[in-house]
Amino acid sequence: MTQRHQDTRIPGYHGAAKYISLCLCVFVSLCLCVICHAEEEQLSPKDMILRAWESWGVKDFEKTFYWTGKCIELYGEEAKKEQASLSVFPDTAMMDQYEALNAVGTSFFIQGETYLSQGDIEKAKEAFGVSINEYGYAQNWDPRGWFWSVKEKSQASLAKLENKPEEIKVEEKKTARPATKITLYEPGKEEIVNYRKYGCFKDAGTDRYKYAVKDQEGLAQATGEGIYPNTSSVNWDPLYLKAKQEGRLEGNHWDFVNTDDLEANFYKWANASEPQGVRMFYTGLMLERSGLLTHAIKTYYAIVAHFPKSVGWTYFRTPWYIAQVAMDRIDYLTRHHPELKMELRGARIIVENGFDNNIANDRFIVDPGELRKLNSFDNLKRVLFKNRSVSTGKVIRQVGDGKVDLVKYENGHWQLRVEGRPYIIKGIAYSPSKIGQSPDEGTLDDWMLADYNNNGRIDGPYDTWVDKNHNNARDPDEPVVGDFRLLKEMGCNTMRLYHHASNKKLLRDLHENFGIMVIMGDLLGAYTVGSGAGWYEGTDYRDPEHRKNMLESVRKMVAEFKDEPYVLFWMLGNENNYGVANSAKKDPEAYYAFVNEAAKLIKSMDRDHPVAVCSGDLLYLDIFSRIAGDVDIYGANAYRGKYGFGKSFWENIKYACDKPALITEYGCPSYMETKPREDSEREQADYLRANWEDIVYNSARHDGVGNSIGGVLFEWLDEWWKSYEPALHDARRNWSGPFPDGWNYEEWLGVAGQGDGKSSPFLRQLKRSYFTYQEIWK
Repeated sequence: MTQRHQDTRIPGYHGAAKYISLCLCVFVSLCLCVICHAEEEQLSPKDMILRAWESWGVKDFEKTFYWTGKCIELYGEEAKKEQASLSVFPDTAMMDQYEALNAVGTSFFIQGETYLSQGDIEKAKEAFGVSINEYGYAQNWDPRGWFWSVKEKSQASLAKLENKPEEIKVEEKKTARPATKITLYEPGKEEIVNYRKYGCFKDAGTDRYKYAVKDQEGLAQATGEGIYPNTSSVNWDPLYLKAKQEGRLEGNHWDFVNTDDLEANFYKWANASEPQGVRMFYTGLMLERSGLLTHAIKTYYAIVAHFPKSVGWTYFRTPWYIAQVAMDRIDYLTRHHPELKMELRGARIIVENGFDNNIANDRFIVDPGELRKLNSFDNLKRVLFKNRSVSTGKVIRQVGDGKVDLVKYENGHWQLRVEGRPYIIKGIAYSPSKIGQSPDEGTLDDWMLADYNNNGRIDGPYDTWVDKNHNNARDPDEPVVGDFRLLKEMGCNTMRLYHHASNKKLLRDLHENFGIMVIMGDLLGAYTVGSGAGWYEGTDYRDPEHRKNMLESVRKMVAEFKDEPYVLFWMLGNENNYGVANSAKKDPEAYYAFVNEAAKLIKSMDRDHPVAVCSGDLLYLDIFSRIAGDVDIYGANAYRGKYGFGKSFWENIKYACDKPALITEYGCPSYMETKPREDSEREQADYLRANWEDIVYNSARHDGVGNSIGGVLFEWLDEWWKSYEPALHDARRNWSGPFPDGWNYEEWLGVAGQGDGKSSPFLRQLKRSYFTYQEIWK
């Protein structure tokens, strides 16, 4: 992984809703391969399932049954053995060890769906029953970026058959753990540890850095309980012994991370069987959540001093550079809590070759800097000048000379301008979908053309109304307002469109009457859109025919929209570097060379608008920097947590490519499995507020890195089809990450909801986050 946060990995295609029918070609492939019998014998279970999904997607039921039957025949016995060896769902990192189980369980599920499509209800029930009863631990890899339980999906399909939709929803998993906070038995003798007193920093600023401990006992006494080298002291803490006796420390340490029993969390992680850097990070996190900020900062700094090269792993098995994140936490806490009078100066960790997923080639350049106490005068200055405007100096570089340009100032800050005026992107991903429609079933309509009430106006933009009292009925005091009006009142100034547009008149009105501009995108072969490739084949950025098709798509977009007043700039791709149905992950050099070629084409046609790329976080940022010099803006879909994106995120972009940076997607679900709606919506609002504050803090004329030009919030409206069963608002966990309860719920990312769905596509229930953004954007 790149130099990115533990929690940055994003599902494959966020936001391109109207194109997912093309994207999810695992289910709806337009191109089938003819395979000879000799090749069949060499196919893996995964390959057979892929062919089965492709056949099912184009309703070739004969081939669907052929491939699922072949998979069951060849791997059924092995699958049963793998099922018998399990007592819980295996971890994501272990999924390759259960390939036969996953494939065979999925085969029965596909057969059930196929029988269902043919109207053979009894056989469908029988096939779903086999998936549930015989292969209950089988999981299927979703092209959207996570594994899903075949058993749960089979149960959902059975529930639909029996008209029991309530059974589809996941039961809330109530935790038996109490809500506690940490009380330190041994807080340590020093508020800020004087590391030079107990050892020495050797070769700081080089790849040979090391902290050599000379007085370990003195250091342990200075740091306090739970902080290296004093980690074992928790075992003598009376409260630890009590928690152990009560049985509160039983279970896997990962299951403790997001519970409210912070005391048990702390003790569990202090003794966890993980690398020291990982142990220390989660120990610090529990201290931070418990309000023991000084002790948390000491813990985070101990990672920087002792374990700066420590690497962890995310849900998606991508590397996580822990010390960089620890420094980000220190930076955040010391800035937001001036009462601590602390500051980290001079700390820097560079991971050379750290923008790929291979940790074997990483080279760490480490300078731990100094965690120091501020005197009262310096701290007062920091507080008083917290929101001051930083002097940027004069413009030293201008990119573009048309309506929209980018400028770089003497102090290194970047700024986007529209007709010479500064413009920070307050963007939103807008792709409203009608309840019950799904790209998986080929039923998702184009929102730019949808007029279900036949009044001559487009539904979402003009005919929606706000259900203020959440009674799922339109009351006399709830007039029609339309989403465009709601977006304007929210303070939004930019809408991101992922691939072209179908209604120029609509977008002109969006700009003229609501003041909102558009980032016009071309998916550039993501999910095979525009390349002409089939899903199994995938877009190949070295294939002449694919390249020709994609360039023609870009050419068409620019020719059609370059003179439209609402266009802000052009956006190429949507996290193509994650490699979903394309070759960019395997061959990033070819991909970014093609991105640069597309950028050159755009600039040959249009001088008025910059060109941006949308990548998945910072993966292959170094290759992008070296190859794609004609791209003006680096955009990243980044989901990094409630504190924003971290100083290291913005610095990595600055030092790798020195281009203006845009967060092309960020967001948080408004659902938590064990919390009521009000609490979940508050968590979402707080999370999104902190994300925006980080975007602003790192924009021009502020104290941060200065290369941020804004962000695109994902998303406007909850989309019920994301976890399938599009007529139901599923509450399933999709993938673990930096969200309030540790999980992303794909169907709950909107800042507006659709209530019970019966008044879709017109009803809107505005969540707390909408009003939070109305406050901070306006």
